[in-house]
Amino acid sequence: MRNVKFFGNVPATKSRYGSHYGERIFEQDGERYREWIPWRSKLSAMLVKGYEIDLKGDEKVLYLGAASGTTLSHLADVVDEGVIYAVEYSAKPFKKLLELVRSRKNIIPIFGDASKPWKYSGIVEKVDLIYQDISQKNQVEILKLNSDFFLKSGGRILIMVKAKSIDSTAEAEQVFGNVLEELSKSFRILQSGRLDPFHKEHMFVLGERHSSAEWVKT
Repeated sequence: MRNVKFFGNVPATKSRYGSHYGERIFEQDGERYREWIPWRSKLSAMLVKGYEIDLKGDEKVLYLGAASGTTLSHLADVVDEGVIYAVEYSAKPFKKLLELVRSRKNIIPIFGDASKPWKYSGIVEKVDLIYQDISQKNQVEILKLNSDFFLKSGGRILIMVKAKSIDSTAEAEQVFGNVLEELSKSFRILQSGRLDPFHKEHMFVLGERHSSAEWVKT
């Protein structure tokens, strides 16, 4: 991934900024890198497990479930020439997110409910990627709704799925299978995989609306 370097088994993002959540700072060849802890970021866990996403750095991204900005801060390092619309509904993490935004010019914070995208449709433009990390039963529905509003033709989606949030009684593999089936109705699935042991019973799914472009290298 662009602007990402591994220090041993630990990924880190090249950054002009200091630590956001207590992560270590590495220096190499005059560049600063922020440790990207896989136990705290599902996107980092993807990289550690060997998955790769091709980002050019100038993408427009809609981030649903930005929380306090842990993963967001690293994604902003990667998409340093683009813009990220960061949606969060809970007041406490949003306050922490605002601290991050003060020093970042490529993040637009939105205090809003991701299940009601029409409420922030006047702020968000068409995007190249929707990244979603929302632990809700209807998270696939939320993703599709936001895609209808904001995703460009040929745009990509990257969703983090927590099995227990969708169905606490079913086996994780059954939940994941159902999610993939539902997503495949609207997107071409490019890649999917489990995030254990970093995030138990979690899966990521990368898809695109309709495009032959390849974003994933295996």
